[in-house]
Amino acid sequence: MAQTEPALYGGWQSERSGFMGNLSGLGFVLVAASAIIALIPIYTRSWSSAFFALPLAALLLVLAYGRVLGLSADEWIVLAVRHQIAVATNRNLFFSGAFAPRAKDGSQPMDLPGRLARLHLLEAPDGLGGQIGVMHNPVENTYTAVCQVKFPGLALIDTERQNVRVKGWAAFLRSHCKEDGAITRISVHQRSLPDDGAALRSWTERHTSPDAPAAAVEALDELMQGAGPAATIRETYLSVTLSAARARLAVKGAGGGQIGAAAVLVREINAMAGSLSSAGLQVVEWLPPRGVAQVIRTAFDPEAQLALSARNTAADDSNWKGAPKGVDPELAGPAATETVWGLYKHDGAWTVSYQVRGFPQSEVYATFLQPLLRPRSNARRSLTLVYEPIGPAKARQELAREKTKRDAARKLRAKTGRAESEDERREAMTARAQDVARASGHGVTRLMALIAVTVTDLEQLETACAELQADASSAGLEIRRVWGAQDDAFTVAALPLGLGLPDRRVGL
Repeated sequence: MAQTEPALYGGWQSERSGFMGNLSGLGFVLVAASAIIALIPIYTRSWSSAFFALPLAALLLVLAYGRVLGLSADEWIVLAVRHQIAVATNRNLFFSGAFAPRAKDGSQPMDLPGRLARLHLLEAPDGLGGQIGVMHNPVENTYTAVCQVKFPGLALIDTERQNVRVKGWAAFLRSHCKEDGAITRISVHQRSLPDDGAALRSWTERHTSPDAPAAAVEALDELMQGAGPAATIRETYLSVTLSAARARLAVKGAGGGQIGAAAVLVREINAMAGSLSSAGLQVVEWLPPRGVAQVIRTAFDPEAQLALSARNTAADDSNWKGAPKGVDPELAGPAATETVWGLYKHDGAWTVSYQVRGFPQSEVYATFLQPLLRPRSNARRSLTLVYEPIGPAKARQELAREKTKRDAARKLRAKTGRAESEDERREAMTARAQDVARASGHGVTRLMALIAVTVTDLEQLETACAELQADASSAGLEIRRVWGAQDDAFTVAALPLGLGLPDRRVGL
């Protein structure tokens, strides 16, 4: 019997949100103003005015079409001005801890910086006698639950099982591509961080028999001293976000308000168990409020990871008398943060976030993202994939609009005598293949990927960034540093809270 061939994947298509072509609304205004200014000397028949009008028109064209580190010049200027205003008004700084506000009853609510400040951590019954933490975003009217998952991986299994697991994940995403589906966002978040073996040593000390031979105990200590510091922890989280607006009837039937929305979310995540299992994902637990708080805390303060890991291991012992597992939600946020132009500083750590601006143009295997999470002793990395399922009707409109734009661009190039490049021809073929797949019943999702690299030693930052860029290149990815918005990028790249895609994009 012939061996099953590994499946290949590709066809990622960039969204085009420009006002006209690849121009933003401001870029279009700049081009129009440039054209008008360039025509002024002709209409006025004043050639002396051309010495002033033509350089100004050229400057406007440079602002519209010029590129600065992947951004158009006008976008770069807008970001720079916005950032400088934030710096001048100290809105790039955040102080909590001793400065955190308190409620009237003396309690201290969860205090988070930036766009995280709008979130509220709720508690809801999971239907099995336990509690889960639900992040409520009152601005978007969404509710997000986070679970920790284990995945056996794809690299060390046979090709047939690998294909089955990937198809299971595709089926899971496709099941949510329905009209007015309650689940509006699905996020996958994985962290790769160094481990000094503190949790392993704590567990070993508590489970070593007093009667164990001295030679065996000594050999075990030597083994852990050598292997512990080289260990690497990988944590994987799945976030599911429910839109209360889309599920308003179900929420109303469940009691309405936050209680009804949380009940509908719990019902949705319980219904996912079978499809997640088919994709090879094992749900460890849907995180309780203290678990969600710990995930937030360890992202802002990497040094807390080791102490919390050891304490959580000890808390599994029935004789444990200390604090329960996790972190008190009041202590989830950072003590202080500072947003720099290309850097985010938080609680003694520094993070640089990147957006994936281009996926591989050629077809790749399912394991092509593995280089991004290689163990590194000098830094921790986080990768977040954000999926937004699109219903059939909206997908039909989106793909038809995209096809119309591309056809119009091709006709314009043909009229102007410009030869069509192979990249443009391939993009058109990909768009048509997507439309054919959609018509055959496949789902369509929006996808965004962000990567964050965090260090606790500032001298190691540039080395860690260079290593990440090299690994991204090995994976066939085109990444770009998120200039001027490192705090917002951190909330998506380093936290599994299911925060969504921007309303307008010029990329993936």
